[in-house]
Amino acid sequence: MPEIEVAAPDALRAALAAGEDRITLVDARFVGHRHALRLVIADTRFPAAHVPGVLAVEGEARAEAARIAAGLDRPAADDCVPDLIAERLAAAGVSAREVPLGELVAEVPRDEDARVRAVSAVAAVDDERIRLTSAVKARDGFFTTFAVSTWSRYLARWCARRGLTPNQVTVASLFVALAAAAGAATGTRAGYIGAALGLYFSFVLDCTDGQLARYAVSYSRIGSWLDATFDRAKEYAVYAGLALGAARHDDDVWTLALVAMVVMTTRHIVDFAFNETRRGIGGGDQDDAANADGGAGAKLSGKLNAVGWTVWARRMIILPIGERWALIAVLTATTTPRITFVVLITGCVLAACYTSLGRVLRSLPRRTPAAAQVGEHLAALADSGPLAELVARLRLRVPAPAAALLGTAALLAVLLAGGAGEWWGLAGAGAYALCAGVAIGRPLVRRLDWVVPPIFRAAEYAAITVLAAQVVPTAVAAAFGLVAATAYHHYDTVYRLRGGYGAPPRALVWAVLGHEGRVLLVTVLAAAGSDTLRTGLIVTAGVLAAIVLAESVAFWVRGARPDIDDATPVGPAPSASTPSYRPLEAVVAAAPDRTGDLS
Repeated sequence: MPEIEVAAPDALRAALAAGEDRITLVDARFVGHRHALRLVIADTRFPAAHVPGVLAVEGEARAEAARIAAGLDRPAADDCVPDLIAERLAAAGVSAREVPLGELVAEVPRDEDARVRAVSAVAAVDDERIRLTSAVKARDGFFTTFAVSTWSRYLARWCARRGLTPNQVTVASLFVALAAAAGAATGTRAGYIGAALGLYFSFVLDCTDGQLARYAVSYSRIGSWLDATFDRAKEYAVYAGLALGAARHDDDVWTLALVAMVVMTTRHIVDFAFNETRRGIGGGDQDDAANADGGAGAKLSGKLNAVGWTVWARRMIILPIGERWALIAVLTATTTPRITFVVLITGCVLAACYTSLGRVLRSLPRRTPAAAQVGEHLAALADSGPLAELVARLRLRVPAPAAALLGTAALLAVLLAGGAGEWWGLAGAGAYALCAGVAIGRPLVRRLDWVVPPIFRAAEYAAITVLAAQVVPTAVAAAFGLVAATAYHHYDTVYRLRGGYGAPPRALVWAVLGHEGRVLLVTVLAAAGSDTLRTGLIVTAGVLAAIVLAESVAFWVRGARPDIDDATPVGPAPSASTPSYRPLEAVVAAAPDRTGDLS
């Protein structure tokens, strides 16, 4: 596209108004690092992004920029139009993301002396070092930081230079984990050692895909979904592989595998639900939430953070994915599947107690109700079906956590007291459905309402586990499949909410009956007999998996963006004497001696 001089502002306005795709304006005088340009141009997660002298816009932000450009008077020769438009976008309420530069340089020098100083500043900072460093997460677990990221960042660069995409690395990580699960399923020591090595290298690739995305600034909606869902698929596959390997030695550990999955999934829902309440208060980290509310939990956290070694200790205690996979790998290689599951479950329960207590302590001081959107998100995480929603219309004034706990206690008490496999066990399932409806009868915006979704998850998964283990132990593997499919649906809900895409359609939630409907269904199947329960678990797992997977894949693929090519060529710069701008769809050229190319 030919350059558009400031002397021809109509051409600039026409270019901005010509579509909704991403377009970038770069001041011809721009001096800076290539990675500073890349962070603005290639990161399509934001509708508008800005650094001094560079502005990228698309969609509604582009339309607003076109409107602003149409109202601009003829800019002076010294004006920086990208910065000017960015300022007016902010004033109009469509603020461009100000990309954090750190040590990177991005300037628009107004004279030759300023240009010389800027060029010197660029030369003084190693762009590639910054790029490699920023590819690694600022906060990560001990194992990931010291046993993986020390070299995986270089693997990410190697992948980028060979044109591999983050999604391809994610898929490779899945295949390596499946191979590890197959090794564990052999039941041999060599297979277990191979599984341990496979787990490590799968986790390395799991870190590499994110580092590659940050290194190449190559993000996509489908990529984040693949990364998140494949993590669960890999872990569950390894659990199944260990259970199959143990079965070769006549050791049935399917119940332990199922309990491990239940504990881990419920714990994640605790994290996700709590973090929903932190939105607008200062964010919050999945493993160490923000302390904006104060209170005992925040004060204790602040004291612990003042002692350096406790930061790493706390990150290890909560068993993040790196430490968890390392634990599974070491135990798989050196012990038996039964010991692996017992240690894993014990560690995860202790970690869940530690993190949950901290979240409760942080929540207690809060007095004001949360925002309405928080209540909507927690209601979506609750995953209530038609039965609960029918009861919810009564709007009984009962604290939501109390109602959820009462229903869970009634359900599990009846099942454990002999109701599993008996028709009178339906009384527990019915009481659970009624209490579930009472719990969601009012908006979930009070200080402890975030515990409701985790309680529902624990109740549903535990009920399926108890019914299968007590009525027909040989069907626990089928129950494992049902819980895995259900957990996928719940994780998918989380990822949609976290991505800002809203909750799954109510038709989908109703089609899979909601959590209370599934509990009632499995209870009926158990009461009908062991053969009915075994067949019903298999059929229910297959049908539920088919429904949620089909809808989920269609949703994520339909909205996926292609990854951005990181090797877009950069053309020559116009004369520096008069500011000019090239609105291109991927990149606007600055002088090669100032930025080089983007490869």
